Amino acid sequence: MQTLKIGGRLKSAVCDGEVIVVAAPKEPVELTCGGVPMVETAANPRAMLAPGHAGELRIGKRYTTEDASLEVLCVKGGAGALAVGGVILVEKSAKKLPKTD
Repeated sequence: MQTLKIGGRLKSAVCDGEVIVVAAPKEPVELTCGGVPMVETAANPRAMLAPGHAGELRIGKRYTTEDASLEVLCVKGGAGALAVGGVILVEKSAKKLPKTD
């Protein structure tokens, strides 16, 4: 488990995916990509994608927990799904802007 900091950059250990932390909970969490914990960008380990954690990490998209305590922005796409505590993060949808006349 690690304490995430806003603005921190993390890299997947199973694919090329990278994220920047936009919102972080106060308590330590284990953010995983492809079922393997994410690492600091300086580290370069390679691990195997865990069964049930395949997915598409799409550049420019935000991913969040259901309670919105954690939000990350994908800055480099990859093949693993993001998760916290085994629960897959959901892609945040764009908010509709009000009509202007």
